[in-house]
Amino acid sequence: MATKQKTVFFCKECGTESAKWLGQCPSCRAWDSMVEEPVAAKKAKAPISEAGRSVRRAMPEKLSEVQIHNDSRIVTGVDEFDRVLGGGIVDASLVLVGGDPGIGKSTLLLQVCRILADKGVSVLYISGEESVQQIKLRADRLGDFGRDMLLMSETSLDNIEEIVIEKKPDVVVIDSIQTMYREDISASPGSVSQVRETTGSLLRLAKGQGVTIFIVGHVTKEGVVAGPRVLEHMVDTVLYFEGDNSSDYRVLRAVKNRFGSTNEVGVFEMCSDGLHEVRNPSEYMLAGTPVGEPGSVITATVEGTRPILLEIQALCCQTSFNLPRRTSVGIDFNRINLLMAVMEKRMGLKLSFCDAYVNVAGGMKVNEPALDLPIVLALLSSYTNKPLPEKTFCFGEIGLTGEVRGVSQAEQRVSEAEQLGYEYCILPKVNAKIIKSKSIKLIGVSHVNELSRLLK
Repeated sequence: MATKQKTVFFCKECGTESAKWLGQCPSCRAWDSMVEEPVAAKKAKAPISEAGRSVRRAMPEKLSEVQIHNDSRIVTGVDEFDRVLGGGIVDASLVLVGGDPGIGKSTLLLQVCRILADKGVSVLYISGEESVQQIKLRADRLGDFGRDMLLMSETSLDNIEEIVIEKKPDVVVIDSIQTMYREDISASPGSVSQVRETTGSLLRLAKGQGVTIFIVGHVTKEGVVAGPRVLEHMVDTVLYFEGDNSSDYRVLRAVKNRFGSTNEVGVFEMCSDGLHEVRNPSEYMLAGTPVGEPGSVITATVEGTRPILLEIQALCCQTSFNLPRRTSVGIDFNRINLLMAVMEKRMGLKLSFCDAYVNVAGGMKVNEPALDLPIVLALLSSYTNKPLPEKTFCFGEIGLTGEVRGVSQAEQRVSEAEQLGYEYCILPKVNAKIIKSKSIKLIGVSHVNELSRLLK
């Protein structure tokens, strides 16, 4: 009589293991996150001799004696990509690139591989979703590739490990992690067990062989990488490739980076021959901005060390419902409710009878306190049907008592707008006392009650 295969339950969010199904994970408190997976039989390890044990065992080192190599990064030449990584690709690192299907993850990595191959870097591109002929067709649209770049269509991680050890490439791309599987695990590819074990094997391969590995990961409808959340904890860097399918621009953002800042973003434009870098995101984001329209306000945000000008759009109209609607795109919904409550309490506006819609034009997602003042001005402009003067931008944080508080890197924001020809800047009075500008007139405000006089 055949014995029943043993199964356990894993949490998709944190990887916690349980013998029975639970409605809520006891570790991360996520609801309905337990999935059933078969348990692979553990193989007995061969005994290790004393000689082998002495070779494999790692010995502790003194912190003062650890050597740091400054040349351990590979500069790809794609400035936007290098910026997000922190200055280039770190040797023996494991990088996860996530994004929606069709957003351009494979295209971006294939372009990076082409540039690296031209520089003499040994590159191995492994796809579990496409054949080598399909990759060749996509590569021909991107330009000429080096003759030494290696392609491979494989899903078995055991075979991949043998090839990597044999060929010893400098950079390996795995597209995608959801298609890879280990033969000693009976679960299907893409399951919690397979994704966790294959990522662990790739991590050991990267550190043991000194090869940099890029992993492509698909995202779920919630916008996170499919599979266990422990996947993001195992890798060195997590990059998200974002963008609206109706728009040509794409944003590369780092949400985890052990070798650099997580505040940097890279902006690309999708064209017929691949992704092009956007050197001046401010000019690109403001293309098509209406002039003299109520509810449209230009603001300056900072992503890492780069100031970017964006357009905030707001629409206030009389509601037809008992409960007015509040909708936000690209901005925290709760922040909109908070700012509207401040406007109603401190400015005496009857916004409880209005529907409100706030949008960051262009599809950017911004979470910065400096957008408080532009949001309030856009709502006020739409409510009163009065636009701001032309060539005007603003930034500033607003507190619950209605005060306008100072923000960081104000001088960089003003300098960016100055290059694009703006003439007026509405900003916190605290920042206006410090900044000096010859071509931009600074208008300092300290309370939201002062904003009504600034409209036409």
